[in-house]
Amino acid sequence: MSLPAEFHEIAKRVNNWGRWGQDDEIGTLNLITDEVVKDAAATVRSGRRVALALPLQQDGIQTGMIPGRVNPLHTMVQINQELFGPGTVATSDDVVTMGLQAATHWDALTHVSHSGKIYNGRPAGTITPHTRARYSGIDKAKHIVSRGVLLDVARTKGLDRLPGDHAVTPEDLDEAAAFAGLTVKPGDIVLVRTGQLQVALAGDKHGYGYPSPGLSVRTPEWFHAHDVAAVANDTLTFEIFPPEIENLWLPVHALDLVEMGMLQGQNWNLENLSTACAEARRYAFLLSAMPEPFVGGTGTPVAPVAIL
Repeated sequence: MSLPAEFHEIAKRVNNWGRWGQDDEIGTLNLITDEVVKDAAATVRSGRRVALALPLQQDGIQTGMIPGRVNPLHTMVQINQELFGPGTVATSDDVVTMGLQAATHWDALTHVSHSGKIYNGRPAGTITPHTRARYSGIDKAKHIVSRGVLLDVARTKGLDRLPGDHAVTPEDLDEAAAFAGLTVKPGDIVLVRTGQLQVALAGDKHGYGYPSPGLSVRTPEWFHAHDVAAVANDTLTFEIFPPEIENLWLPVHALDLVEMGMLQGQNWNLENLSTACAEARRYAFLLSAMPEPFVGGTGTPVAPVAIL
């Protein structure tokens, strides 16, 4: 089934292909300039640090719903082994097999394609078993540090968690920004809290994934208008699931990643950050969310930290 006209109309309005040149591979991360980072550093007042990553463990959030996206399998390959003979210093080593998007992660711009294209109009066929993502792999996003802003949609509405059928709209984002007393600026990394991760933290991994609140197909235009550098939230699928438009699967992924060239983050734990921001009465902070530089990767685990 082809994508509907409504999707293509939005795609035209948010398209950034060529905006930073035909050779560009990082999209809206270009908006994080030295000046933006300098200003972001000035948001630090107390030095309070809030970790936003889920633990990487075999009993993780993946249920098999997404084929091949496996929870981390952590294996010891050396345990107190005296490599250089008896009585020498002993070492322990371990290895991990996991889906790069198994827990808290960034989606690279190559995570999805549509109509045979990835970001900046390159062919989707440039992603192969041998080259991985030849262009716009997650390794090209060398540093992700900027001002982070929490748009706590659930708290704004006086809720612990949005209902599973709630599609977060541009109006919701405006309301959350007003609640936070901030203006979203070019180069910001926007974190959208729905409260949905509470379901996973309570042990219901299937209920966490479905049904799930998430971003509406209307939100890419809001992010584009505000020149947002990247967006992350606290859900498995990022966008509302099941979709708000019948049989239109992952349209927000396609608009954000392919058309706009804007990284997405999922499964971010925003619960403690919600509390910290409410206590401090401010919702902007320095955010460090450095990607692991897997060459050609279509995603990466990340351990983000907000510094208030």
